Amino acid sequence: MMTTVHPTRTNLLLLREKHRSVFNSIAILKARRQALIREFLAATLPFLRSREEIRKTYARALAELALSRGLERNGGLESLTALTRRDFPVNITVKSVWGLAYRDIEYHETPLRKPEERGYDWRSTTPHVEESITLFEKILDAMLQIAAYESKIKRLGDEILRTTRRIRVLEERVLPDVAMQIRSIAHYISEREREAFYRLKRFKED
Repeated sequence: MMTTVHPTRTNLLLLREKHRSVFNSIAILKARRQALIREFLAATLPFLRSREEIRKTYARALAELALSRGLERNGGLESLTALTRRDFPVNITVKSVWGLAYRDIEYHETPLRKPEERGYDWRSTTPHVEESITLFEKILDAMLQIAAYESKIKRLGDEILRTTRRIRVLEERVLPDVAMQIRSIAHYISEREREAFYRLKRFKED
């Protein structure tokens, strides 16, 4: 909604300065949005690839696990589960991109272990057991990476939408409002000057 501004030359100059400021703000916001979109696309591609890789790896891991259940003795897999249990600490850190903060996940050791690092004699198990364990550890590693991507992508997506809304308000409401006030005041001043000139001319003629 356009606010009423007293039609003076001072206010006209102020409005013109405001118009330039709003125009420059729009340009800055558009540049920021473009940079955020590039970051969003760069993060989205690995994220989508990771999800697809997890889906395929999970299917293979379940197949290997099913074969392992058929070949291992009763309770064999359950005992291996107890032997291979471990704590896997992760740290949640705050990072930023273009001034936008997001949460990232850091861990100091890889989820992937060599067979001899799993706490049991891997030579006494079947290849299907080892393959299924390896695949599930790969899934854990990929899921940790996806968790980091999800936080970054969500924050980038929200900020892109927020920036777009700000640009739209400035372009569709603020800028036209200021431009209309400039035209109105300029027209008023021009009319007033013509009237003053006409009165002065009549005065000289008299």
